[in-house]
Amino acid sequence: MIRQRLRRVLSPGEWPEAQRIATLLRTETVGGLLLVAAAIVAIVLANSPAADAYTALRDTRVGPEALHLNLSLGSWAADGLLAVFFFLVGLELKREFVAGDLREPRRALVPVAAAAGGVLLPALIYVAFNATRPDALGGWAIPTATDIAFAVAVLAVIGSHLPSALRIFLLTLAVVDDLIAIMIIAVVYTKEIHVPEMLATVVPVAVFAYLVQRFRRFFARSRWAAWVILLPLAIVAWALLHASGIHATIAGVVLGFCVPVRGGAGPHGLAGELEHHLRPLSAGVAVPVFAFFSAGVTIGGWQGLMASLSDTVTLGIIAGLVLGKPIGIVATTWAVTTFTGAELDDDVRWADLAGVGLLAGIGFTVSLLIAELSFGVGTPGGDHAKVGILLASTLAALAASVVLGARNRRYRQIARRHLQDADGDGVPDVYQR
Repeated sequence: MIRQRLRRVLSPGEWPEAQRIATLLRTETVGGLLLVAAAIVAIVLANSPAADAYTALRDTRVGPEALHLNLSLGSWAADGLLAVFFFLVGLELKREFVAGDLREPRRALVPVAAAAGGVLLPALIYVAFNATRPDALGGWAIPTATDIAFAVAVLAVIGSHLPSALRIFLLTLAVVDDLIAIMIIAVVYTKEIHVPEMLATVVPVAVFAYLVQRFRRFFARSRWAAWVILLPLAIVAWALLHASGIHATIAGVVLGFCVPVRGGAGPHGLAGELEHHLRPLSAGVAVPVFAFFSAGVTIGGWQGLMASLSDTVTLGIIAGLVLGKPIGIVATTWAVTTFTGAELDDDVRWADLAGVGLLAGIGFTVSLLIAELSFGVGTPGGDHAKVGILLASTLAALAASVVLGARNRRYRQIARRHLQDADGDGVPDVYQR
């Protein structure tokens, strides 16, 4: 009886409205729009008469003090909800390493190297802007991150006729970028490690890994079992890692890596099933709520904006994301393809790559997280960093839209020309499809 009730509650087939909403939230454009909407609402509230109420809500503390979990709502969003997003990142990384482009080193070399170049140059640009400010150098990693959800959403809106290889390149680059960002967060922004709690984290992670490997088919077929058995283990692992001093979102990545990609019920295995069911939660709740609590920077009117734009923290972030990302990605790709024999996909042109480089300058979710880890919440440095992130992400999105929009129109014209000429000059029938 209990099992039947759980199935009825957790099965979207029993809730057609919920199923339709979940399907919408799996759409890249919808997730991106929700992210932007949440950030805009936060900025408006933080610069309106409701600013004190917004700040009070963000700083409201809930949770048991005995378990070191008496956190503000903003911290719960950054440390807790964002772990769902990072769990999906872990699943994506695992899939790419096991069954995707990162499986073949020669094929993965170009986007992996491009991602590394797109991380290194923005960091160097930021350091150059802040070389004489030891108090600001801690934010060097802020412009290194690419927001995969935001970037892919923009590409989905403007790239209806762009080569599919370009999207694969962006996804691979963003996945590697996320991996680098995860390592930076784990290594650079862990100030103190409590060894007992860190070692204790191994127990629930090991049990989680054993269960998903041993009973992968069972969990893939039974959604209630994943919620009732796996979720408590994930929560315990998250809580222990949080208590250890390591940023708790890393638990999401580790658990994502534990899930098998192959095998299990359905064509995508357990990893595909979990991603399918958690994607709406991430896109519809976790990331927008995090953006709502993190993007609410008090600009302070025109004078405040000018003060931010005169700060080398802001300027370093803007230059790093808007200039450093595309230059680092394109230059590294050129060097790798020139000196190693590795090649870009035949369908990708350099103009396309420049557009993707600009798109990678959208450093929203992870950049906001790193800004809080670097400067704290509500500090002048943190506020200026967030202004830089928001302005840079907007500029990068607009610039990428111009470049890739022009390329999209070009590809649309080519497709139409091929369609018109298909019957007259021997162009393959594939263009008529």
